[in-house]
Amino acid sequence: MAVLRLFAAARTAAGTGRDHLPGDTVADVLAEAVARYGADFEAVLPTCKVWVNGIEVDRTARVADDDEVGVLPPVSGGAR
Repeated sequence: MAVLRLFAAARTAAGTGRDHLPGDTVADVLAEAVARYGADFEAVLPTCKVWVNGIEVDRTARVADDDEVGVLPPVSGGAR
């Protein structure tokens, strides 16, 4: 199973920052996550970048057991 790491709004929508999910591709892992976390999580995904083991990939990328799939929504903020 892949290790799913969620950040910022994706983490908030899922209610967790880390999980283990099955899937042969990034798309499979994300589909499992949507089934588990629901519509709020699904709504965040279209704006997210996805990384596997620290490398940005598209959703067709293959995933092996123990790969880390990171979901990173756009982040803004900072001090003026």
